[in-house]
This record gives sequence, C-alpha cells and structure tokens, in this order.
Amino acid sequence: MKVAVFSTKPYDEKFLTLANTGACPHELVFFEPRLSEATAALANGFDVVCAFVNDDVSAGVLSQLAAGGTRVVALRCAGFNNVDLQAAQTLGIDVVRVPAYSPYAVAEHTAALILTLNRQIHRAYHRIRDGNFSLDGLLGFDLRGRTVGVIGTGRIGLEVVRIMRGFDCRVLCNDSSPNPTARQLGAEYVDLDTLIRTADIVTLHCPLTPETHHLIDADAVAKMKAGVMLINTSRGALLDTSAIIQSLKSGHIGYLGLDVYEEEDDLFFEDLSNQVIQDDVFARLLTFPNVVITGHQAFFTRNAMENIALTTLGNITELEQTGKCANTLGAQ
Repeated sequence: MKVAVFSTKPYDEKFLTLANTGACPHELVFFEPRLSEATAALANGFDVVCAFVNDDVSAGVLSQLAAGGTRVVALRCAGFNNVDLQAAQTLGIDVVRVPAYSPYAVAEHTAALILTLNRQIHRAYHRIRDGNFSLDGLLGFDLRGRTVGVIGTGRIGLEVVRIMRGFDCRVLCNDSSPNPTARQLGAEYVDLDTLIRTADIVTLHCPLTPETHHLIDADAVAKMKAGVMLINTSRGALLDTSAIIQSLKSGHIGYLGLDVYEEEDDLFFEDLSNQVIQDDVFARLLTFPNVVITGHQAFFTRNAMENIALTTLGNITELEQTGKCANTLGAQ
C-alpha cells in the first residue's frame, strides 16, 4: 500500500525503512511537516496516512484525507486523543494504533524523573561543571517507605508499580479497571481522592479523554500533601498547567517532572534553540529550579522504535490482506 508518513524525523525514517521488509513491502513516502488542514493535501492519492502524537487528525483533516483517497490512518503511537474517531467511522476510514510498544521505556523514564528531582541531579550536574561542589540545596530523601500514587495501571502504570515496589515504596493505585497483577505486587487500589491526599509522589499514566482532561486542577492540587512530587509522562492536558504554576509559586508542589505539555504541538520534536519561545506559560515553567521537563522522549528507546515500526507496518499489512486488524480503534 502507498503510505504517507507525516511528522517524519530521521529516526522515524530509519526504523520504518528497516521494518518495511517481506514479500510485499509498502511504498513509504516521508513528509517532515505535521499533518494538519494545511498539509493534508500532501496525502492525496495515498491509501494510508501514518500519523504521530501531535498530528491533527480532526474531522476537517479526515474529510480532506477521505476526499483524496485515504482509507486508513495508522497511528505510530498508543494515544489517540488527537483523532476524531466518530468522523473516521462516518467517512469509512479505519484507524489503527500501536497499543504497546515498550511500557518499560515510559515507566523507566518516569523513575528517572523521580530520581532526578529527588536527588537534584539536574542541578548537581551544572554545579560540578561550574566548579561548584557545594551540597547546599541538594538534599534529597529516601524513596524507601514513601507513598507513591499511580493513576492508571495499564501496561505502563503496571511497570511503574513494579519499579516503585522495588524501591520498597508503598504504592496506591487508581483505575476504573483494577489490575490484579498490581495487587499481586503489593499495590493497593483506592479512590482518586484518597490517592491524591495520601501520596508523597503522584504519577500519571491514564489516557487523555474528556473525563480526564485537567484531572489534576487547582482543587486536586489543594488536596495533595505540601511538597508533593508530581510526574506526568502520559498526556499534557491531564494537568491544568496554570494551576500547577500557581502551586509551584506557593511551594505546595515541591517537585514537578514533565515529559508532556498540554500545548506542546508547536514546541516538542523541533530544534528551537535559536528562537525565542513564544509560549509564556511554558517559559514560566522553565524558571523553576524544582521542575524538570523532557520533550516527549519517554517512549524513545531503540526497543520501542523497533516495536512501533513493526507494529505500524504490521497493522497496515493486516488490513490490506484481511480487511481487519486487531489494533483497530472504534468510535467512542
């Protein structure tokens, strides 16, 4: 099948090309721009559009894709909050995704953010390079015995539970569908209110839906312990960023680790080092010494990239050969 790959970076082209083998390889054409109403015309004549997390797959874009002959949107990611599934169904476009590429990658990055913030690794690194060997301001705490709240215990959340239990932390979980394996690991399921009131560290691993949009807002933060550590490696809009900034200023949030940001579309995955960042909210976040932000890289391991490429192309092949795919998303 003829596939238009949007939001292409060199690593995307590398891993997709390596995975595009077999008796009937697909015709891959790589486009650097993000998919949007302005760029959708690039996909005219393509059977498949391959999209990533910050591509616009809204109703307007889908209408353009359908008019140009596209019948499949292949997401090379797990999240699908950027896709209008109802519109896709109406237009006869199949939407497939990669439900599990490497839960270990994201879970391990979550642990890295926790350790970095706790032991002030980011600040210590710059001090040592400047010849400053003072320990003032770098005091951390033992993770052992701390209470970690994990919101969402799918594949990624479960691995976070496993890691934090390895640190001998008490782990509280919240999920509408409790995971029996998490319980076997020693985690306890509680309601969301109990979790956010009790946890020393709160980490988010739930999908972004209308119900979870700004799940952590000013009211939720007010219930948290003073000095709480908050981690988000899921989707940026789970947090009300303005409320988070106010709580950082007051000192109620003691540590913040982000791999995602609710307005990341025009920032992440691009080199803006020679430009002035126009997003004042994001710029404000960068001023806090107790905030660590990475640019949506939690997924970014060799293992994950190989799995994403293989599953994405496998989804397309399955649809081409059988008309069905186990990883197809239905209208919500």
